[in-house]
Amino acid sequence: MTESHKFGTLSPITCHAWNKDRTQIAFSPNNHEVEVHQRNGNDWKLLDTLNQHDLRVMGIDWAPNTNRIVTCAADRNAYVWSQDSTGKWKPTLVLLRINRAATCVKWSPNENKFAVGSGARLISICYFESENDWWVSKHIKKPIRSTVSTLDWHPNNVLLATGSADFKVRVFSAFIKDIEKMPEGTAWGPKMPLGQLMAEYVNSPLGGGWIHCVSFSPDGSKVAWVGHDSSINVADPTQGSAFIKLKTEFLPFLSCTWISDKTIVAAGHSCVPILYKLNGNSLIFAGKLDASQKKESGGLSAMRMFHSLDKQARSENSDTSLDSVHQNAISCLCIYQGSKSRAAKISTSGLDGQLVIWDINSLERSIQGLKIE
Repeated sequence: MTESHKFGTLSPITCHAWNKDRTQIAFSPNNHEVEVHQRNGNDWKLLDTLNQHDLRVMGIDWAPNTNRIVTCAADRNAYVWSQDSTGKWKPTLVLLRINRAATCVKWSPNENKFAVGSGARLISICYFESENDWWVSKHIKKPIRSTVSTLDWHPNNVLLATGSADFKVRVFSAFIKDIEKMPEGTAWGPKMPLGQLMAEYVNSPLGGGWIHCVSFSPDGSKVAWVGHDSSINVADPTQGSAFIKLKTEFLPFLSCTWISDKTIVAAGHSCVPILYKLNGNSLIFAGKLDASQKKESGGLSAMRMFHSLDKQARSENSDTSLDSVHQNAISCLCIYQGSKSRAAKISTSGLDGQLVIWDINSLERSIQGLKIE
């Protein structure tokens, strides 16, 4: 039901990305390097180390069809990596033109451009300029007021959902007229020049709750996000500025993605991937993917977790291991098999240095008996 892998290091895994057929993985062991490993059964072989960055790598994305890796780091740089005839990965510097750390990166669905978020309160939309043979960028600045922490592309290759530390989720147009045709209008709006603000949602009007992750639904008609206020949210552009918000009992989620048109999986500081179902105008807890945990109707609350830790600290024979597969926060979540419209497996990596592959179909069947509240 689950596969757990380690790569011979105790370092946390900051982020990871898969190639098209899932035989290779690129991840950063919480430093300035990116390791590319080849899978052979349950064994992993180190193929290459991408070490062009000077500071901690913050984001990795692997384009499945063009087979290019893009990385960004706290050194304010991004690189596009391509394989030469010998299979060695070669970097090409991207002209980001930012003066703060690059925090996240994501290829567009057509793989002809990518977006980079940064601490410079802007987003760089990067594309290849064939005349000069380099990657250049155009900026989206207004009205972002803080660090951009997360990005996700709409299926139409133009709209971009972003979350930032100013507690807001925004949907922008990232249309580049030099490389693509003007798209048709969507529910998010008819006009889409570069930088057009299509929608804006305030996660927490009273403060608290910066955005950790955003995700467009499979058809792009909705956007989901998780915040530091332990919430999971879904917005529909036809409902104006209103959106569905569920304050959970768990510690804050760091990553989320749609795995069907009605189901979202989220994971973070509680160390367990958790399913939520969209039911009309509400979000409901559907269960944990971690079968090693005791099944509870509402999940292990943060308060009970702290009580448990307090008891362990006061007992002489305290056990530091958690009752879950992951032993520390889950920092990255990716679809391993299938797509957002129907995912069969997902992969998670965390601060415990583990990579875990979860079979959603078998685990969903095992948790269907849970009482949903």
